[in-house]
Amino acid sequence: MNIFEQRESNVRSYCRSFPAIFHRAKGSIVYSQSGEEYIDFLAGAGALNYGHNNDYIKERVISYLEADAIAHGLDMHTSAKEKFLAKFSELILNPKNLDYHVQFCGPTGTNAVEAALKLARKVTNRTGIFSFMGAYHGMTLGSLSITGNTAIRSGISGTSNNVTFMPYPYGFMENLDTIGFIESVLNDVNSGVEKPAAIIFETVQAEGGIVVAPIEWMQKLRDLCDRHEILLICDDIQVGCGRSGPFFSFERAKIVPDMVVLSKSISGYGFPMSLLLIKPELDLWEPGEHTGTFRGNQLAFVGGTAALEYREISNLEEEVKVKEAFLKDFLNQEIASINEKIKIRGIGMIWGIDLANFGGTNLAKQITSRCFEMGLIAERVGRNDTVIKILPALTIELSTLKKGCLIIKQALDDCLQQSVSA
Repeated sequence: MNIFEQRESNVRSYCRSFPAIFHRAKGSIVYSQSGEEYIDFLAGAGALNYGHNNDYIKERVISYLEADAIAHGLDMHTSAKEKFLAKFSELILNPKNLDYHVQFCGPTGTNAVEAALKLARKVTNRTGIFSFMGAYHGMTLGSLSITGNTAIRSGISGTSNNVTFMPYPYGFMENLDTIGFIESVLNDVNSGVEKPAAIIFETVQAEGGIVVAPIEWMQKLRDLCDRHEILLICDDIQVGCGRSGPFFSFERAKIVPDMVVLSKSISGYGFPMSLLLIKPELDLWEPGEHTGTFRGNQLAFVGGTAALEYREISNLEEEVKVKEAFLKDFLNQEIASINEKIKIRGIGMIWGIDLANFGGTNLAKQITSRCFEMGLIAERVGRNDTVIKILPALTIELSTLKKGCLIIKQALDDCLQQSVSA
């Protein structure tokens, strides 16, 4: 029995799918302690948009540490925070004509989700929240209450209070006017559902199976919230920071949410950091009303500032468009053509290979296991984990991206042949 099995909690997860001891990483390659190389299509679950140990960001972080600069500062003013806010305003908010106050929350995305829910209820003096079927927003109680997967919140007290799940435009709901349905619920005095404080949504349900919301649907959702005086919260934790192309994933719909939740790649280097962006008129917090010891990771400020600069100088948004075009073509021509049961969905640098039509949960698991044997790390998402998720760093070299995709194709061929012969 190794030390992990001896001492680490049973809750451990990724290590069960990728049973190696990793000790070094660079760009989009991860190296195991025993010397194997793996192409990374997981990217820290979206926390490493700029790749492992990005040189530009690393240099800034090392220089900051060597200067004995502030390492921990609660929410006090620091030079690192000042530079991040200035750069975030200069390169992101101002050019996009977005006026948000920035709240620094606890270290992970779920902390910012909790803050958004709490503030929405305070602002509107209403308790209800509308979320969507298939949604994933985190693992703390408030975030769990608005997460669609009933298995992970089964039996946990308090996770269903004042939350109503509405249909997302996917699956058997795809041809339903889901916004019209929400409208009907709100207008029907006998629906049994009170007007909520907020509606929280993902423009792409990542953990839900890489389900991309249509532009018109998002525009109608924004309009509905305006007419009913409901706050609109966009959870951009996994698909923000350039993952879909532009910095914010909602930009393609030309809408402005009332609040935006950011985490994962906002720090640029994998450091814990989460933000809540708030329209100024909604920032009704009293000083210290929502707090946390690690609401201001100084190294994350440094990494985040460098990441924003790197994004500009490397023309990363255009680079994502090139790789998006490759992924779309490859997956539709080389993967979907293998079998009509295979469905492809995605946008930018997040794509899914949906194998649900093959039935059961084994095929996707077999394929990702085979991928790992061949030197590729890719996870499964969606209902019953039947969707293979492609989530590489935005900075991945095109040759490496192609190599990883070819591994998936080979693994798919191998596993389909085995199932036929069996």
